[in-house]
Amino acid sequence: MDKSAHETMRIDKWLWAARFYKTRALATRAVTGGKVHMNGDRIKPARKLVPGDRLVIRKGHYQFDLRVEQLSSQRRPAAEARTLYSESGDSVRTRHALYHERKLQGASATQRERRPDKRTRRLIHRFKQQ
Repeated sequence: MDKSAHETMRIDKWLWAARFYKTRALATRAVTGGKVHMNGDRIKPARKLVPGDRLVIRKGHYQFDLRVEQLSSQRRPAAEARTLYSESGDSVRTRHALYHERKLQGASATQRERRPDKRTRRLIHRFKQQ
């Protein structure tokens, strides 16, 4: 199976073009750090990507399970970037459930207390001096 130059591209460049990372350097760092797996294997940033490959991308608390549909060497608008891949339905449901769970946890978290105002600071200083 002979692959021509325009049927493959570096994975770090594709991750940048598909808008998963803001810069190629961040995409390279993620691949090197083991946050991106292709077809179940850990890879290097220069690994060639072809349409049909399976990617698992971990970003923070979220995980994306994707199938590469197209290749693009240019970073295009987000609507066009979404056409470069298809995400499994299970991956979407899991990610949205985790998002809502984390949102609810954040709403129930206690708020930080403010710094003491001028009057309270004076009372604290008086108390410490005694």
